[in-house]
Amino acid sequence: MPITKSAKKALRQNIRRRKINLKRKAELKAVIKQYKKLIAATEKEKAKEQLSQVYKKLDKAAKVNLIKKNKSGRLKSRLSKLLG
Repeated sequence: MPITKSAKKALRQNIRRRKINLKRKAELKAVIKQYKKLIAATEKEKAKEQLSQVYKKLDKAAKVNLIKKNKSGRLKSRLSKLLG
């Protein structure tokens, strides 16, 4: 356990940030999974609408350094290729 005042604060920050990051990552995965289900069900119109949500989540995740920028781009490319 941390001893110094600054280490205690750092621990509190880490716990708070971890919780937020795990929530964001779960939301991202859920949106991608939902999109893939629509593709599998061959519902192209709904999938197109869902793709914009996926893009939004990926861009936000890359912006806040949850995932790297190139991973975001790579996923967007691969997911849009599934639609086409």
